[in-house]
Amino acid sequence: MTENAQPVFSIEKVYVKDLSLEVPNAPQIFLERDTPQINVQLRTDGNAVDEGLYEVVLTVTVAAKIGEDRSVFLVEVAQAGVFQIRNIPEGDLEPVMMIGCPNILFPYAREAVSDAVTRAGFQPVLLAPVNFEALYQSRQQQQAPAGEVPVQ
Repeated sequence: MTENAQPVFSIEKVYVKDLSLEVPNAPQIFLERDTPQINVQLRTDGNAVDEGLYEVVLTVTVAAKIGEDRSVFLVEVAQAGVFQIRNIPEGDLEPVMMIGCPNILFPYAREAVSDAVTRAGFQPVLLAPVNFEALYQSRQQQQAPAGEVPVQ
């Protein structure tokens, strides 16, 4: 019976939940010689799917612009996973979902972004590694007065 009390963490499924790519100024944008500015945004959401099963979605949005108003491309990837998480103290569940799971999902999201941008006719965008623990702690500090950190 002691094995039932052991913490369980496993990956049940990793998948692309949503993928969007826009190149609004094609084909003229391919004639531009200026280097675009790249803006990357990350968001993590998590929720229970079933007893001990949780879906975590890491959404990566990459926007490339020349100047302030000329969009080169916009790609958004919602990389998701279903994780089995059992016998973990309630206070540790959120950090596992907001730090551990995104660390697993990020390489898949990075590949999906790079592939989509390449297929659109641009040089691949190679996203730098992300410290999800630091992001989580930063969100914790911003939300400290409320006493709760919303799952983002």
